[in-house]
Amino acid sequence: MNTQIYVNLPVKDLERSKAFFGALGFEFNPQFSDQNAACMIVNPDACVMLLAEPFFQGFTRKPVSSARDSTEVLVCLSRDSRAAVDEMVAKARAAGGSVPTEARDHGFMYQHGFEDPDGHIWELAYMESMPPAQA
Repeated sequence: MNTQIYVNLPVKDLERSKAFFGALGFEFNPQFSDQNAACMIVNPDACVMLLAEPFFQGFTRKPVSSARDSTEVLVCLSRDSRAAVDEMVAKARAAGGSVPTEARDHGFMYQHGFEDPDGHIWELAYMESMPPAQA
């Protein structure tokens, strides 16, 4: 069995977040979604749990930081092509996200990204070939 990953992100307005990510083409698993959470499917082994802030707070004793004021995590998703990277950035901008940086071409890797309505940073990357594994 593959190890699954569930990234949990606090959001201020769950319906707004669902509409934003739905406009980017993501689907949601209704089995793990309700008025407090939406399970956004990245692929069969990776999901992002968009959690209403009060619900998110119930999982930690620490204060919930605002992604608008500080950065705790950068979420990076691979895409199948440079065009797919640019297409998702354009969709994010059209859906109300912001694009704080320019695209970066590192030769072997093309990167661009956006901020969602809550300020979470989403990096997108296309790699023509994976760098060789280190022994």
